[in-house]
Amino acid sequence: MSESIKLTSLTKKGGCGCKIGPADLAQVLQNLPPVVQNPNLIVGLETGDDAGVYKLNDTTALVQTVDFFTPIVDDPYDFGQIAAANAISDVYAMGGTPITALNIVAFPISNLDTSILSDILRGASDKLQEAGVTLVGGHSIDDQEPKFGLAVTGTVHPDKVKTNAGAQPGDQLILTKPIGVGISTTSIKRDLLNETEIANVTKVMATLNKAASETMQNYTVHACTDVTGFGLLGHATEMARESKQEIILHYSDIPVLPRVRELAEAGAVPGGTKNNLNHMKDNVTFSDHLDQIDQWILADAVTSGGLLMAVPEKDANALLNELRQNNTEAARIGEVISGKSGHIQVK
Repeated sequence: MSESIKLTSLTKKGGCGCKIGPADLAQVLQNLPPVVQNPNLIVGLETGDDAGVYKLNDTTALVQTVDFFTPIVDDPYDFGQIAAANAISDVYAMGGTPITALNIVAFPISNLDTSILSDILRGASDKLQEAGVTLVGGHSIDDQEPKFGLAVTGTVHPDKVKTNAGAQPGDQLILTKPIGVGISTTSIKRDLLNETEIANVTKVMATLNKAASETMQNYTVHACTDVTGFGLLGHATEMARESKQEIILHYSDIPVLPRVRELAEAGAVPGGTKNNLNHMKDNVTFSDHLDQIDQWILADAVTSGGLLMAVPEKDANALLNELRQNNTEAARIGEVISGKSGHIQVK
């Protein structure tokens, strides 16, 4: 890649590659005609889950997902790795095994060296190989702004599907990666991180949730989701709402990337993070000790985040220990209680 080109600078002014906010998305979807029900559809649009699940027979269901976004790091190889890990993660969150993928490419072919696109695709290919996923094709368009992602298909036993519903009172919440990614990647664009810090957040995003997903298969997990664009608060709220329970989060137990508070105080808070908090504020009660910065960190828009699991208390310690033995940065961050459906308390 040319030294003069910063991949993150190619995003159009005002664009962040963030997900459309949950409230805006809900408003769009409510104007669509009802989805025709299919008895083989196990997970569809209704719960806002990580992927769709379609039953093929008594032992096999398909897990399908798609995700793409604009560059969040400047190294094209790293961008490809992160995009692939992010897309595959939805299958892991459903308890599935990813098997095939299709590339989705938008690239300004006349303005950027094609070697940049080659590096993006090479990064994704290497990550797919690490995950044991076969690339079967893709689609590309010539666009003014580079974007990349994948459509991923996996399989899961119909009786072993994990969703964001099903959390029960007494369940302990385990998170397998630190938050603060959106603030950190915005800081990359503003030259606020050194090379070591960039490498650290890149490693977090490029790490597969494979080990975490495979580890949880050995335990009772009532609900699972991956923490991505809606932030920890957003995805915890979805879990609480779909499970018809209340969730308590313990701020001091939540793993956060280094210097995130300092960077947020310096103004490196992405618009998607602020929108997340605005959308969620009526469903969250914050401790008086938590200020605006703390709230932004909890709502920070994540790319390729960790799995958030709701686990019976009797299994929580064993699962947590095994996750850590399998090189995940797992932490117990809260619990599920019987209370106001869809509400979050942050203590």
